[in-house]
Amino acid sequence: MAIAVVILLLVLVSVVFHFVSPWWFTPIASNWTAIDDTITLTFWVTGIVFIAVNGFLAYCVFRFRFDKNKRADYEPENKKLEVWLTVFTTIGVAAMLAPGLVVWSEFVTVPDNAETFEVVGQQWHWSYRLPGKDGILGQSAVDLMDEKNPFGLNPNDINAQDDLLISSNIMHILLDQPVKVLMRSKDVLHNFAVPQFRVKMDLVPGIETYLWFTPTRLGRFEMLCEELCGMAHYTMRGQIVVDTAQDYQIWLDKQLTFKETLDAPAGDLHLGKNLYVSCAACHGNNGQGNETLNAPMLAGQPAWYLTRQLNYYKSQVRGSHQQDIYGQQMAAMANTLVDAKAIKDVTAYIASLPALAISPAAVNNGPLARSITSGQRLFTNCAYCHGDKAEGKFALNAPRLAGQHAWYLKRQLQNYRASIRGAHREDLYGTQMIMMSRLLQNEQAIDDVVAYITRLKPIFDAGYHQSVSREVKATESPSITGQSHVTQEVSR
Repeated sequence: MAIAVVILLLVLVSVVFHFVSPWWFTPIASNWTAIDDTITLTFWVTGIVFIAVNGFLAYCVFRFRFDKNKRADYEPENKKLEVWLTVFTTIGVAAMLAPGLVVWSEFVTVPDNAETFEVVGQQWHWSYRLPGKDGILGQSAVDLMDEKNPFGLNPNDINAQDDLLISSNIMHILLDQPVKVLMRSKDVLHNFAVPQFRVKMDLVPGIETYLWFTPTRLGRFEMLCEELCGMAHYTMRGQIVVDTAQDYQIWLDKQLTFKETLDAPAGDLHLGKNLYVSCAACHGNNGQGNETLNAPMLAGQPAWYLTRQLNYYKSQVRGSHQQDIYGQQMAAMANTLVDAKAIKDVTAYIASLPALAISPAAVNNGPLARSITSGQRLFTNCAYCHGDKAEGKFALNAPRLAGQHAWYLKRQLQNYRASIRGAHREDLYGTQMIMMSRLLQNEQAIDDVVAYITRLKPIFDAGYHQSVSREVKATESPSITGQSHVTQEVSR
C-alpha cells in the first residue's frame, strides 16, 4: 500500500513541478512558434503516458499485493491487450512525430527572399561572413587558412573579393528579414544555437549545413555552442544583434571586404619605431617590461594580439573598469595612436623585437618544487589554448605566456577572477578567460600555475610568429636619422 501511495505522490509532484518550474522556454524572438507548439504537444503526449503508466503501476501494486489466501493466475499472452497496447502506442508515437515532420519540412525550406550569411566555428570562437554586392559567397578551403587569410577564402575567386568578413563573435541581422545561416567548422564538431530563436544545427567539418529563421524582436541574443567541442566548450559563446534598418546599415558600412584585408599595407617598422618611443618609457627599449612601472613584457608577442589589445584600450573594452588602474593608464596611451595605420605600424615594430627569456628561480626540493609540480597539473587546462609550452596559438586566439613576467601573469589572473578584466560584453576572449581563471580555486593555485609558466622556455607556434618570414619580405631603406631600418611589403 505504501509503495502505491509513493508512486502516486511522485507523479503528482512531477506534474506540479512541470507547470510551476522556473526553468521554461525563453521568450521567443523568431518565427518558429511551430517548434514550441511541437515540443508542447510532445510534453502532453508523454505526460499523459507518464501518468497512465505510473497510475497503472500503482494500481497493480495495490490490487495484486501479497495475500497468503490468494493465488496468482498465470497468463503469458493476452492478444486483446496486445492489440490495444499496439494501437495506442502507434497513435501516441504518430502524434509526436507527425507535427515534427511538418515543422522539419518548413525548417529546411528557405524562403526566396532570405538573406544569407555564413557562421564559422572554431575552438573556441565564432566568426561570420556576408556576401558582398554580388550576393554570392566566394570559395573557401581549410588549406588556404593562415594568419593573413583566417577564413580560408580563395584569393583567385572573383566572388570572394567583395565578401564582408566579421572577425568577431558578434553578428548583426535585420529585424523581420528572413536569414539563411550557412555553417562550417574549421576544426571539430560544433553546434550553432540561439535559444530565443528556437534554432540549432551542427557544424560538421568538411560539410556545409544550414538553417533559417526570421528575427521578430530587436535586441541582443546569446549564441551558444551546444556540442561538446573540447575542454573550453562552455566558453564558446557569441551574440546575435537584431537591428533596425538604420542601425544595421551603420554597422554594415564598417565591415571590411576580403579584398581590403588582402590589400591592406603591412606595418612600417620605421614609423612604428618612432611611435614606440613613448611606449619605451615604461616597457623598455627592447620591450622587456618594467615591474617598477607595472609594464609587462611586449617582446615576443605577435602583431595580431598587440593590435587587438590596443583596439580594446581605444574602444574602452579594456581599461574602463574603475579598479583597473594600469588599464586606465594604457587606455590613455592607446588614444595617442591616432588611427589604425598607427596601430599597425607600432605593433609591427614591437612584433619585430626578439623574444626575451626571463630566468626562473632555481628549483629545489622544497615548496617551490612542489608548487611547480602542482602548477604543471593546473596548466593542463591552459595548454588547450596557449600550447603545451605556453607558446601561444594563433588558431585559438591565445597569446604567448612563456617568457612573461610572473607578477604580470598573476595580476591578470587575479583581474580575470574578479571580473576587473574581461567583463565587457565586447571582450569575447576576456569572457572566456574569466570562466577559465575561476578553475583556479585560490591564491595558491594562481601562484603554482604562474610558477610553472615561468619555467617554460619561450618557443614559437608554427603559425604564430612566423608570418613575417612567410608573408613579408624585408627591404633596407635609409631612415631619417641616417641609419637603416626595415620596412615590410606583403608578398603577393
